[in-house]
Amino acid sequence: MKLTPLDIQQQQFKVRFRGFDVREVDRFLEQTADAFSAIQETTKRQEEEIRRLKLEKQGYKEREETFKRAMLNSQKVLEQMKDNARKSAEIIIADAEVKAEKILNRAHSRLSQLHEDIAELKRQRVQIEVQIRAIIDAHTKLLEIGKEGMDVLDAEDTKIKVLNQ
Repeated sequence: MKLTPLDIQQQQFKVRFRGFDVREVDRFLEQTADAFSAIQETTKRQEEEIRRLKLEKQGYKEREETFKRAMLNSQKVLEQMKDNARKSAEIIIADAEVKAEKILNRAHSRLSQLHEDIAELKRQRVQIEVQIRAIIDAHTKLLEIGKEGMDVLDAEDTKIKVLNQ
């Protein structure tokens, strides 16, 4: 049975011979009813406060769960970004290595070609030197032959001069 302040105030007792003072009992019942009413009011306010706090707590829990999900999603996105950056870096490095290898191959090919060109130029130089020596030798022989011929002509001229004199 739920007791209310009004129940306390309206409570009637049977009066008996040599019983309690009715006014004193009524005053006490009235004070008790007032105290009980205050307690009920406080209890009601506290129950409302508890209900409000429970709702607030539920809201906080929901926000906490949302925050946790957001943090997990952020971590996943961050990990994906790291993976993508790492993969991109690996691709860039691999591409750079391929390009460097191609450049090295071209440089080696060019160096080989230059060595071949140098060898060819040396061979041509030797060939030209041989040809020039051959020409110089031929001209030297021609000059010697021409000199001998001149000496013979000079000798004949000298003989002719002596005869003419």
